[in-house]
Amino acid sequence: RQNLDLDNVFKIVRGIADNIKKRGDAEIRDLGNKFDGVDLEKFALTQDDLDLAAGQVTNDLKIAIKLAKTNIEKFHATQFSENVQKSEKIETSKGVFCWREARAIENVGLYIPGGTAPLFSTLLMSAIPAQIAGCKNIILCTPPNPAPEILWTASLCGIKPENIFQIGGAQAILAMTYGTEQVPKVDKIFGPGNQFVTVAKMMVASEVAIDMPAGPSEVLVIADEKANAKFVTADLLSQAEHGVDSQAILVSNSEIKIHEILAEVKIQLTVLSRQKMAQKSLDNSYAIVCDNLADAIKFSNIYAPEHLILNVADEVLQTTDLMKNIVNAGSVFVGKNACESFGDYASGTNHILPTSGFAKNFSGVSVDSFIKKITFQEISDEGVNNLGPAVELMAAAEELQAHKNAVSVRLESLKNI
Repeated sequence: RQNLDLDNVFKIVRGIADNIKKRGDAEIRDLGNKFDGVDLEKFALTQDDLDLAAGQVTNDLKIAIKLAKTNIEKFHATQFSENVQKSEKIETSKGVFCWREARAIENVGLYIPGGTAPLFSTLLMSAIPAQIAGCKNIILCTPPNPAPEILWTASLCGIKPENIFQIGGAQAILAMTYGTEQVPKVDKIFGPGNQFVTVAKMMVASEVAIDMPAGPSEVLVIADEKANAKFVTADLLSQAEHGVDSQAILVSNSEIKIHEILAEVKIQLTVLSRQKMAQKSLDNSYAIVCDNLADAIKFSNIYAPEHLILNVADEVLQTTDLMKNIVNAGSVFVGKNACESFGDYASGTNHILPTSGFAKNFSGVSVDSFIKKITFQEISDEGVNNLGPAVELMAAAEELQAHKNAVSVRLESLKNI
């Protein structure tokens, strides 16, 4: 992976943060003028803006986005129904009952980049689980003059026009962190971005929650000797066209297959509209030969890829422990047909995933990302009598007299009943 020197970026973002704290919207307006070439008095959109955008999106694309929305809702809705509503009430001791309940994070901020592509798919991936979780206020920031596809998708996902702000870059993250005259302060921020956006999220992580410190996108493809070279090449290039700092890693137990794939890369690369960008990404990528597929999985676990594609024979997947041995990956694509593109758009899983090795300790965005769990306990009179003496002893041992007394007065009251 590339080791980016972020010291200068931190200095720039820190300056932006200080100025936004002092000047609020005026600073955001000046930055929009400087970086986006616009001079906006009001950052929020109106319903007329969304209606105009809707007329600029083709019917075929609307149908495709609705299909993706349906699949994403189906997958994420299972997370809510199975995992996050209310746990079973457990009687830990006689008369002592404990349980957990989920509550949605009330105010969430979504950032959708607008640089090299209109990432309306990322809006689906963040807005849908936020809605399923029940977030009260969903704020969207995206650079000025957003693509009609982004605005139509925002409307489809129920985001109010007055909660959509034409603000891009680090200033969007900082505006949602601190709040300004026009932009509400949020409790957690989601969404990918360039190095300035990433640094801004990392910098404010002590003041507001963030989804993850997501950086340049990446894929690791494990291909065996039976893999279709055209399929593998297409998968590597679909990652490479994300950006010049993206990384595509090929791992195989067959040196012959690697040479076949590298030859195919030269062929497919020539027809890409983003050929130059993909080539720069490939310059930062590499291919590795392993003795066997088990070693390939071991390497993958060390790398901890954002996307892991297992393009190996079906019989290998069915008769080995390859998938069971995967412990570090953002999202896994199993078999020859499961290309990253399906997960990026419409299979139903989320494509906002940990990068740069953070798959070792972060999960991708899910409904869980938009909720927090609150523990409850209820103590009956019987519970006070059963558990109280033990708590008195523990509090006394820690020399916390008031803690002990809170139990003692209850035990004493029960003696008089």
